[in-house]
Amino acid sequence: MSDRATAQSWIRAWAAVLCLAVAWIHVQDQGGFPGSKTPDYVGVGYYLLEAAGILSAVVLASRSELGERALVWVTATGVAAGPLLGYVLSRGPGLPGYDDDRGNWTEPLALASVVVEALLLALALLRLRALIRGGTPVRHAASARRSVTATDSAAP
Repeated sequence: MSDRATAQSWIRAWAAVLCLAVAWIHVQDQGGFPGSKTPDYVGVGYYLLEAAGILSAVVLASRSELGERALVWVTATGVAAGPLLGYVLSRGPGLPGYDDDRGNWTEPLALASVVVEALLLALALLRLRALIRGGTPVRHAASARRSVTATDSAAP
């Protein structure tokens, strides 16, 4: 395995762990599974976040080429950015029908969540940037190198 492939594997592994951590923290915050968060739209948001976190983690942890697709990294970005936005809105101005956490900026579980989400967001954005700038999946990168080498050796 090349150095690049090893680095990509580590990045994907860390992102998968962070996605699972986001999901786990939110399960804890809602009082377990199925838990209860009111109003209903907040509870549904928690379920969607937890499902997205788990699915993203599975894809990122797999050896599948899907883990190097931009869509997976966009989803991981959402798993991080969504709850960060929720943290700011729920503690700042409040959300409609939900003011339980308004002004509660230092709740320990919420702070742990912010740290995990910030790390995931940074990692996902860096990986997305690399993919957009032309970072190809590992398998295709190896094929491209073989193709360039073959072309170079065939040149006069």
